Amino acid sequence: MLLNQAIDDFFQGYFSTHERSAKTRVAYRSDLDQVATHATRDCELTSLTPAFIEGWAADLRLKKYSPASMRRKMVVLKVFCSYWVRKGVLSESPFWRVKLSFGRVTHLPRALSETEMRGLLTQARQTQSAFPISRKGAVISKGKSSNRSTRQYRALRNLALVDLLFATGMRVGEVSALNLVDFAVSDSCFRVKGKGGRDRLAFVVDEQTLRIQREHVDLRSSITSDSPALFVNASGERLSTQGIANIISQFRKDAGIERHITPHMLRHTVATLLLRNGVDIRVVQEFLGHASIATTQRYTHITKDHLIEVLRKRHPSCGFGHKVKFVGHKVKSVRHKVTRRWS
Repeated sequence: MLLNQAIDDFFQGYFSTHERSAKTRVAYRSDLDQVATHATRDCELTSLTPAFIEGWAADLRLKKYSPASMRRKMVVLKVFCSYWVRKGVLSESPFWRVKLSFGRVTHLPRALSETEMRGLLTQARQTQSAFPISRKGAVISKGKSSNRSTRQYRALRNLALVDLLFATGMRVGEVSALNLVDFAVSDSCFRVKGKGGRDRLAFVVDEQTLRIQREHVDLRSSITSDSPALFVNASGERLSTQGIANIISQFRKDAGIERHITPHMLRHTVATLLLRNGVDIRVVQEFLGHASIATTQRYTHITKDHLIEVLRKRHPSCGFGHKVKFVGHKVKSVRHKVTRRWS
């Protein structure tokens, strides 16, 4: 079987039995097309040998790909090879006879400070308060809505977006994928289609956030749209991840926050603050929908820095002000007149 044909057949077979997002499918296609480009024309599937994989890895390194990108591409190729092993076309995966090392990935999550997070939420609330909803159930539909009613919905939608991202720690893709039916109002939770097909429930525990989400759902339900999406754009279509990023960016500018902020940083922020406030790491893992506790542990590096900073300011030994004199093998505390012998 030719490699190009094997790639096409893989997408027809693998993605019909594995629940993956459209974004994942696009990423897999891009990586496997890169494999086909690296291979010679009319390359057979069986040509994927350990030597081929090592050669492709060397080529990626020459092209200055980051360790994280190289590792991701190799994972995609490994899934592809394992698929054809299960189908009986390959006798064994070439990865069984090759060992690759791409270096250590040291990227730490970037989080907002509490001041920046408050500024972002305050800006969203101020923008929404400038366009109060005149009456419940006002119809807003494409071609039938006034400019003011459109702005009213957009302001409430944007506030609901920012508040939801911070309250639940959802990924931006998860928020974009939410449908109206995914919000269980009576249970105060959202049904989230998680990464890698891992669904979970995202609970809203703050009363103010819950009120905002209910108001948004009420207004969104009155919009005439064929889309089932919870958050829609001006055309009545599902709001994209880029659209959400643009909303966050505008709030950042309006709030006077200088550094660049992405929607994912809100997820990092709430995770960091939960750990800083003493929440068990297993609870944070479930809250974020991480498959591995190792992913959640990345946030402990940030909380350790905070711990050291607090200890330096508040540890009782820093305020005792002992004046210690060393006398031979004894230590004498002048202030408390205590003499102790080294043990």
